Amino acid sequence: MGSIRSRRGLLVAVGTVLALGAASACGSSDDGGGSGSSGGAKGKKVRLITGVKSDPFYITMTCAAQQEAKAKGMDFTADGSAQWDVSVQRPLLDSVAAARPDGLLISPVDTSALTPSLKQIQSAGTKVALVDTTVSDDSVGITRISSDNEKGGRVAADALAKLMNEKGSVIVISVKPGVSTTDARIKGFTEEMGKYPNIKVLPTLYDNDLPATAASQIQSTLAAHPDLGGAFAGNTNTGTGIATGLKQAGKQGAVKVAAFDAEPDEVAALKAGTLQVLVAQDPAAIGRQAVDQLADAFEGKSVSKSIGTDMVAITKDNMNDPSVSKYFYKSQC
Repeated sequence: MGSIRSRRGLLVAVGTVLALGAASACGSSDDGGGSGSSGGAKGKKVRLITGVKSDPFYITMTCAAQQEAKAKGMDFTADGSAQWDVSVQRPLLDSVAAARPDGLLISPVDTSALTPSLKQIQSAGTKVALVDTTVSDDSVGITRISSDNEKGGRVAADALAKLMNEKGSVIVISVKPGVSTTDARIKGFTEEMGKYPNIKVLPTLYDNDLPATAASQIQSTLAAHPDLGGAFAGNTNTGTGIATGLKQAGKQGAVKVAAFDAEPDEVAALKAGTLQVLVAQDPAAIGRQAVDQLADAFEGKSVSKSIGTDMVAITKDNMNDPSVSKYFYKSQC
């Protein structure tokens, strides 16, 4: 476990709730949509399309958005992709384009491929809010609400480096290139690991959001790099897969793992000692605030163009603290 200094450094790194960005500059509620000022929010039809509908992160977001929309009297429905794939999400967008709701909350699964469809939906008068993930075209969306993923990657790197006693090899496994959130996490992680000259960062692997693939990849990496001391999982399914692969290989606890998110299987793995750090986001806050921003737009009020939500680093030592455990994700409403 390293020296007393190393352990103290870890507690500082992973025991602090991170306020990762407040709401940034406000813009006009007329950006990227119709008038929105007649009749207020009550009765407005709002659709939510999540990245992967079975993912506890998105379930937690959906539950909170649904509750907030109900409180405001909105007509709210939600759906999501069966898997993280443009070809799967595109038909859902086509359905929105045909229905022309007043508002759309969406987690786009690609930074550019869906932009034409989103711009068409905006042009038809639907107000679009980007939640969790974004697109590179700044003209899309009246608001963008997500975590500071790059900073979260840096926090994961610092925590993992301490657990590894600042030596050995480390691997990053993530979903696929071209996803705004996970790309930012990898960027923050790899840049921060540059502070530790005795840690070798291996080339990033991608598992296409399949836990079984992540399990196989971590086992292959173990075989090729006997000095593997750490792994960083870019999202929920990857964290679950890495935990499974290490357990099957008999390396549970020997290879330290920092994972993003705090879905039920990851929390169980943290408790069992297969995962050592969870960098949890606040999907419920993302869902609530997105609904609130749409409501403001409908009522002709100013809208925050960008909002960063809180994150917390969770360890086995602090996971039972109510101020920390409230960040655990839900598997159902």
